[in-house]
Amino acid sequence: MMPLGFAGIGDENIIKKVGGNPETRKFLENLGFVAGEAVTVISENGGNVIVRIKGSRVAVSKETANKITV
Repeated sequence: MMPLGFAGIGDENIIKKVGGNPETRKFLENLGFVAGEAVTVISENGGNVIVRIKGSRVAVSKETANKITV
């Protein structure tokens, strides 16, 4: 297991756990970041990580991405 921010670009990963404080977890869950969901890192840009999840592209900060374990 590793933080999403360190996952390889183009690799599909399965989310194992979403961490952080309750507010952060709720925010991420509303974006689709839930355990068991597939997520693919598309690119990293200026400290942000752009991912594909549930058919959408989402940008989160690297710090936030590192709260998601894949």
